[in-house]
Amino acid sequence: MLAVELTPPEAARWAARAGLVLPAERHAAVAAVANHIHSVVSVLRELDFADVPPAAAYRAGEETHDAAV
Repeated sequence: MLAVELTPPEAARWAARAGLVLPAERHAAVAAVANHIHSVVSVLRELDFADVPPAAAYRAGEETHDAAV
């Protein structure tokens, strides 16, 4: 996957496409936050979760508490 950073004009265009009014002074900040989120998600996508059961397998009422306080 090619990692291309979102530019402020692209952030404005995507906001407009989603029907959001984005003032011009916010374009750079929104692009920076979007790029940061993308970098974090990219790291998470590289993690190996092969031995972790899916969330549907978790039963909150069935857990046992064996720790002493």
